[in-house]
Amino acid sequence: MPIVNRVADLHAEISGWRRDFHAHPELQYDVHRTAATVAEKLKSFGCDEVVTGIGRTGVVGVIRGRAPGGKVVGLRADMDALPIEEATALPYKSTVPGKMHACGHDGHTAMLLGAAKYLADTRNFAGTAVMIFQPAEEGGAGARAMLRDGLFERFGIQEVFGMHNYPGIPLGEFAIRSGPMMASTDSVVIRIEGKGSHAAWPHRGVDTVLVGAQIVTALQSIVSRNVDPLEAAVISISVFQAGQADNVLPQTATLRGTVRTLSPGVRELVKTRVREVVEGTARLYGARADLTYTTGYPVLVNDESRTAFAAEVADEIAGKDKVARDTPPLMGAEDFAYMLEERPGAFIYVGNGDSAMLHHPAYDFNDEAIPLGTSYWVRLAERALAG
Repeated sequence: MPIVNRVADLHAEISGWRRDFHAHPELQYDVHRTAATVAEKLKSFGCDEVVTGIGRTGVVGVIRGRAPGGKVVGLRADMDALPIEEATALPYKSTVPGKMHACGHDGHTAMLLGAAKYLADTRNFAGTAVMIFQPAEEGGAGARAMLRDGLFERFGIQEVFGMHNYPGIPLGEFAIRSGPMMASTDSVVIRIEGKGSHAAWPHRGVDTVLVGAQIVTALQSIVSRNVDPLEAAVISISVFQAGQADNVLPQTATLRGTVRTLSPGVRELVKTRVREVVEGTARLYGARADLTYTTGYPVLVNDESRTAFAAEVADEIAGKDKVARDTPPLMGAEDFAYMLEERPGAFIYVGNGDSAMLHHPAYDFNDEAIPLGTSYWVRLAERALAG
């Protein structure tokens, strides 16, 4: 079964919604305009229930099939943008300085809205499809906030599915894998206290720049010498702040970075070793280091049977040769992982073609992917709720 004909007919309309969201980006939980637009459209489609304010600004639309059935499936899209200045000349480019949809959440929201419109009109399924529109995926853990507001229990959701566009995957193709698919993400802040001095007399101080540099170097040994080579981990120190003058050795320095892993065991190992390396290296040079290690999104793990099911649905839309079933895991993170910890389900990538990469100021969601992604949602709901 290729692209759903009625979805193809909706292509221009869904693209219009997407471009409107793109022109009016909002961050994290402050997605008030986007959420209001989503809720208004869901009501106009005739959803059985439209509930707002879940996870602060999340929106849920409930669509019941024509036939009776007790199964409830959740379909999730994210709504928030990024604090990036857009570097495109698109006619629908961001109208908000310093904010843009650089990750395609505008497209995700529009595609799920398109599926909601189709499903609310046809209702050719048994049971209930729950459309989940989530805020604050970009660092705000909006998925966890919706769960804490009782999302799954309130609507009886038994399975949950997500989708994300991916540049570099050709337009018209999907990619998925069973098991760990995206990494956990933890953050580190290292505050180093040394002894400031004149730069001409380094022997009279404890140089926090030197200490910080040694810590950065030593941290890289954790992945190369403590983590099993067949496992995956990334430690990146991306901020190094120290000093203001070229003739002063600073009293303090601050390092910040991220840690990514693909298994709980490696995650705990790296956490332990980071603390040991940071504190031990600082002591070696006569300084003190205080580490703040903050646990973020968990590993995103696709359920085996739901992954196979999602791939079969994608086969129907794109053709079996256009669906990669063992795509390599990514060290990027995604808070849909919280939902997959609570319910079985699967997360899939849809190709965005040869575009700028995610989180790049020149990125734009490819509207030609809309019929594919929307049709995937439609067929997934109809097949999962076939009765």
